[in-house]
Amino acid sequence: MGKVFVFLADGFEEIEGLTVVDMMRRAEIPTVTVSIGSSRNIIGAHRIEVEADIMFHEVLEAEGAMYVLPGGMPGTLHLKDHEGLGKLLQKAYKNEKYLAAICAAPTVFEKYGFLEGRKATSYPAMEEELKSADYQTDKVVVDGKIITSRGMGTAIDFAAKLVEIIKGTKEKDELLKSIVYGE
Repeated sequence: MGKVFVFLADGFEEIEGLTVVDMMRRAEIPTVTVSIGSSRNIIGAHRIEVEADIMFHEVLEAEGAMYVLPGGMPGTLHLKDHEGLGKLLQKAYKNEKYLAAICAAPTVFEKYGFLEGRKATSYPAMEEELKSADYQTDKVVVDGKIITSRGMGTAIDFAAKLVEIIKGTKEKDELLKSIVYGE
């Protein structure tokens, strides 16, 4: 299993990005936070500062098994506008790697045509932007190797699904029990 890369941009939704990182690391899945900005220090949408593990130019695509985009504004717009990230995601899609996005970030996948004819979801206000998708309202939607989710309130479900995809249902269930989720 390769690494999970979580791409962070100034204005990312902290809960969406960091819940994935936290739960992946609890499940002992190699997870790397990546700054797409000019510094490893990223300021989230709610002014929480986070230091990314690496800068974008340090991403070794051969190591990536899953690429994760948190939502938030203007973080999603920065993800959408980053040319290098766009190229990396297109190559990952072509090579059938897992691509995951939550909240507004599925609009990045829409930009590159990844959602065409696929089931997907997003933050409700972004539904109109997912023109090529078969829009769903489930908390988490998986269609092939594309995983999408609705927003901050679904971040644990989203992260749990990513853990399940990588490690299996038993490990996901054990993780959810260990964090007292759904009890």
